[in-house]
Amino acid sequence: MPSKKALVRRPSPRLAEGLVTHIEREKVDVDRAVEQWEAYTEALRTHGWETVEVDPADDCPDSVFVEDTVVMYKNVALITRPGARSRRAETIGVEEAVAALGCSVNWIWEPGTLDGGDVLKVGDTIYVGRGGRTNAAGVQQVRAAFEPLGARVVAVPVSKVLHLKSAVTALPDGTVIGHIPKIDRPALFPRFLSVPEEAGGHVVLLGGHKLLISASAPKTAELLADLGHDPVVVDISEFEKLEGCVTCLSVRMRELYA
Repeated sequence: MPSKKALVRRPSPRLAEGLVTHIEREKVDVDRAVEQWEAYTEALRTHGWETVEVDPADDCPDSVFVEDTVVMYKNVALITRPGARSRRAETIGVEEAVAALGCSVNWIWEPGTLDGGDVLKVGDTIYVGRGGRTNAAGVQQVRAAFEPLGARVVAVPVSKVLHLKSAVTALPDGTVIGHIPKIDRPALFPRFLSVPEEAGGHVVLLGGHKLLISASAPKTAELLADLGHDPVVVDISEFEKLEGCVTCLSVRMRELYA
């Protein structure tokens, strides 16, 4: 059944200690980040999403990036094993939350590693980024979990950004969008649209043609509007200092069983 629930998690007081890999560290204003998170979750609710707040993980600086902890396909929740060892405790509260929602729960096991930010679903095609946080064993376990349910899993090399969805996401019609300098192999995507800003490669599908997009991508928002989409702009600048984007801050659950 179609559903519109979104898992979210309040920022940790230690957010400023979050990991950075591909960018220089900048000072994070945690109070402002909390305000931006509240505006982000309100934008979801305004556009028809029920937000489900996972218990905070105050000792985990990156825990606000809840998308990295679980991958949803149909009613199955695949609990990840994050590639950064310091993030592995984040999955505990998420596992409890998805179980409470009636999901069938599976897990990534050692030696596999998987970050949810490396997984892009376009219909029944699941692209999995093979990069710094997700290894080959993790990709194999995604195949084992989801291909019996009808998915087609495609591995994609990722070397220029933290996660696959740091480079690309997809529009409602399945067209993959991204900023060319950040993408290893754009030819792997059957339909691809280049956008003018790195942050413009990150959208969340809110329903219909409404797209949640960062205020850091005004040119891309203009381009998408000209193509008939309806950009919903949010400021997530404090999270972008930690390589976060609009997708990282929630897990959209679209196919929960009633």
